[in-house]
Amino acid sequence: MLAFVIGLSVFIYSIRDQAAALAAFGYPGLFLLSILANATVVLPAPGLVLVFGASALGLNPWLVGLVAGIGATIGEFSGYIAGYSGSAVIENRTMYDRLHGYMLRFGPWVLTVLGFLPLPFFDLAGILAGILKLPVHEYFLFTVMGKIPKMTLIALAGAGALNSAPWLADLIERSIGR
Repeated sequence: MLAFVIGLSVFIYSIRDQAAALAAFGYPGLFLLSILANATVVLPAPGLVLVFGASALGLNPWLVGLVAGIGATIGEFSGYIAGYSGSAVIENRTMYDRLHGYMLRFGPWVLTVLGFLPLPFFDLAGILAGILKLPVHEYFLFTVMGKIPKMTLIALAGAGALNSAPWLADLIERSIGR
């Protein structure tokens, strides 16, 4: 299972330049791109930039947030599956121990918070949720509750809807590397 997740991550990373062509397919393309961008466990993919760009190009930012949030949640199952199968390798033991403590204390709400924040260690939380055998429906629900609002804010920034809150738009643009 670990080899599959790593292989999938390498494949997605290798096609990242061609992935922008899927954006021409509107919401279905964005959904697929969100799944692919979030299925990488090892290598980064430009999912947030695509969400920003999709709404900047005229797609409805509310639908972009919904579609990308659900797609991102589905993509995040790669880490969950690696943890659930017991084949995940944890390199950052300190962060793992800290997240483990948070998960034991606050439960799956940790997934919601980390799903909302544009931080790189959500994969570790997904792996941990799998290791802890969190039920699939709970993993999906608590992750999507963080991913949809994050993607919606990024989409609104891309559409220029956050111009009345320039500090928030600037923060979002810096977090996606624009």
